[in-house]
Amino acid sequence: MHILELPSFFVPYGGLFCLDQAKALAALGHEVRILSNVQLGVTVNWKDYLILPWHRYEHEMDGIAVYQNYQRGVPKMVRHNVERWVSTVCSMFENYVARYGRPDILHAHCAKWAGYAAMLISREYGIPYVITEHLSYKMFEEEFGPAPSTAWQIGLLKEAYREAACVVHVSEEQVDNIAPYFGRDYRWQYISNTIDVDFYHHLSRLPLAGRPFRFCCLANYWPLKGYDVLFEAFRSLRRAHPQVELAIAGRGTDSRDCRSQMTEGMTTHGLIAREEVRQLLYESDALVLASRSEVQPLVLLEAMSTGIPVVATTCIPRCLQLGEGCSIVPVDDAQALAASMHAVMENGPIDGASLSAQVATIASPRAIGRQLEQLFSEVMGK
Repeated sequence: MHILELPSFFVPYGGLFCLDQAKALAALGHEVRILSNVQLGVTVNWKDYLILPWHRYEHEMDGIAVYQNYQRGVPKMVRHNVERWVSTVCSMFENYVARYGRPDILHAHCAKWAGYAAMLISREYGIPYVITEHLSYKMFEEEFGPAPSTAWQIGLLKEAYREAACVVHVSEEQVDNIAPYFGRDYRWQYISNTIDVDFYHHLSRLPLAGRPFRFCCLANYWPLKGYDVLFEAFRSLRRAHPQVELAIAGRGTDSRDCRSQMTEGMTTHGLIAREEVRQLLYESDALVLASRSEVQPLVLLEAMSTGIPVVATTCIPRCLQLGEGCSIVPVDDAQALAASMHAVMENGPIDGASLSAQVATIASPRAIGRQLEQLFSEVMGK
């Protein structure tokens, strides 16, 4: 099967879930490439804006061929930037077909705007497309305002949903979550994102005797991640357990504002690399996430894959709530969060190896690759 992945955003602005799924499909013997047009913002990182290549080129990431372009966004010209982005992707697709032939299926990541571009390409070439949607209501709200919205983008994205052979949601709850914007008048299926279960493999932790219990939180420092609630809960927990520790990491966690709210027993690592993320998980006894909104926080799966329990809020999808491996508390309830963290400490170590194996059955590259493979085969069969 010849599969072309179309990410709405990609390196250096994230989007590695696209690469992970491309690798999973390639490992099953499929011909898979990525076509990526990244809009750079001069106010986001002016060095990237000036230094990254100004021409289309091909390179390789983890064995996957990437046809790459960087588009310089024009500040405050949203419609112009969108139209140019979509036009560029369509032009790049023409070049792609001339070089590699027509793909059997297009796999767009997020309707905004790869899904919309895939719809236009599908209309012209007759190639079916599938959209994997990663964005939540909160993310759409930031750009379009509260639903129902009259933003000009909404109608275009609805078209992309309706004409897709299937819209893949990374959690079942996501369907209802974004329905206020896009309704439910489209075909959909739930398939989890993938994590590298070999990289985040199980590792037994050191005995707790003679050392403090250590929580960690891996999330960027912004309001939706609920750091204010976490810090309040940790201060409460520490009054009963003076030796407990909390290590945090993520973009902005080393900022002046974040540091000003930290108290004794807390340490910050700032933005860290993948290897450092794993090491921090191996040095921790549990992960805690006080989020106010989530679609599918992969860090929970990564933590459980290494063999530690997690404490999270009711906003995370049911597919991540894996028995004793995951404790759930209400959103914005610091006392409930502190109580759950206390319970995790008192309950002692869990069967980490069994939890890790359970994660592998729902989020390993092979498991997700097989589900995508089956879906794409069904789409092509129709």
